[in-house]
Amino acid sequence: MGDQSTLRQRHVDPSTPAAPAPSTKPTISNALLSWDAIDHWRRDNHYITGGYRIDKPSYHHTFLSLRHLHNESVNIWSHLLGAVIAVLSSTYLYTQIKPRYENANQQDVLVFGCFFTGAFLCLGMSATFHALLSHSQDHAKWGNKLDYMGIVLLIVGSYVPALYYGFFCEPLLIRYYLVLIFTLGTGCALVSWVDRFRTSAWRPYRTAMFIALGLSGIVPVAHGVTIFGYSGLDDRMSISLVILHGAMYIFGAVLYASRFPERMGPAGRFDIWGSSHQIFHLCVLLAAGTHLYGMGKAFDYHHTGLGSTCVLN
Repeated sequence: MGDQSTLRQRHVDPSTPAAPAPSTKPTISNALLSWDAIDHWRRDNHYITGGYRIDKPSYHHTFLSLRHLHNESVNIWSHLLGAVIAVLSSTYLYTQIKPRYENANQQDVLVFGCFFTGAFLCLGMSATFHALLSHSQDHAKWGNKLDYMGIVLLIVGSYVPALYYGFFCEPLLIRYYLVLIFTLGTGCALVSWVDRFRTSAWRPYRTAMFIALGLSGIVPVAHGVTIFGYSGLDDRMSISLVILHGAMYIFGAVLYASRFPERMGPAGRFDIWGSSHQIFHLCVLLAAGTHLYGMGKAFDYHHTGLGSTCVLN
């Protein structure tokens, strides 16, 4: 052994408290729970086995959770950013509609306003719902109702410009189909607020109802084809893009109802990224963008082609 005298020993004062060891324990704002650790009222998709936020009745806690990655992050931010883009897009288009064509008027602004209002409310309500899921049971329940209401508003709002430009020369048909769509939308909205139909067991049926609302557009489309022909209706209301955007909604809704791909496993793979609900959110964004592009084409045709020229029989 070496010379003990060469070793300098450190004197420790027993009255001096030891420095605390660095903590690796997550804070309440970013801690994540497993499926088994969350309350029963939060259990919605048992294929999502982890990534759940701690529930706490605090708006501050909810706000802080937006900064951390969890299984609602994609659902929140995808539609929150989508709502912001909807506002910015509507503002931009408002400045472009009147200068673009001299015959553009307030009716053009109104029908596009219906679409943008529906899109903003849908995306904003959806982001609010997913953000408040960890707040409390009452807030989650209220937010879920808003979420379904937003879907109805987006679907109904999307129909307004399509019907206006597609049936511009058939004002009675516009009124008839608007009444039909608004009636169906009101029915879906009311059912969404009835607690009995908000349980997980009724999810496939609720999804089917909203798909039925979306498919109700087949009636005016088929009618329009008999009047103008497919090519003529495609010019007037971009029917090909309308069909495409409807298919996107249905595709996302079917994945959401069937819990694909997370049901295929392995457990935990889709907790944070790539779950059916997240894919559904992306489908909604893509569908809304496709519909807006289609209505832009219909607007151009209306003011430069024969869309606003009506031939009297």
